[in-house]
Amino acid sequence: MEYVKVLPNQKIIKYLLTIFLGSLLLTISAKIRIPFYPVPMTMQTFVVVLLGIAFGWKIGLATISLYLFEGIIGLPVFAGTPEKGVGLAYFMGPTMGYLIGFLFATFIAGYLNLNKNMFIVFLKLILSVSTIYIFGILWLGNLIGWDKPVLELGLIPFLLAELFKISLLTILTKKLIKLRKFI
Repeated sequence: MEYVKVLPNQKIIKYLLTIFLGSLLLTISAKIRIPFYPVPMTMQTFVVVLLGIAFGWKIGLATISLYLFEGIIGLPVFAGTPEKGVGLAYFMGPTMGYLIGFLFATFIAGYLNLNKNMFIVFLKLILSVSTIYIFGILWLGNLIGWDKPVLELGLIPFLLAELFKISLLTILTKKLIKLRKFI
């Protein structure tokens, strides 16, 4: 009888550890960057979608939520922190739309049934990553003004790299889904 009580606790601990490690991976991916202005190019979009595929939408969303919470309270987890500021002030800057888009991208990558057809998987991952850029462009345009070249600043420089990341994730999807079953 005591084993039955211990088992759910072990599962909760495994989930919490997974969420923490995912947040750490996302933080590391934020620090791998090519400095563009006003939005840096990082490996975050790759990791965000990877987390959705590997963890599923529930644990993926919990991971992204923890990451955003860590950044909002002032931990230097975002790209450009601490040198460009920390906390809510940094979060509300030019990259906030992209950060909010992480939640939707992880949900889509984790929720959609990623079947065996590689082309369908590729299209679903494009949809997932597109949500990051939709939210990012909408926020950036409202922040700096739509009279500025918003697409040239917040989308076009990233397209080729995103195509590569999505292609790589498409190839890795079958392996990542096996990781989801383990978790």
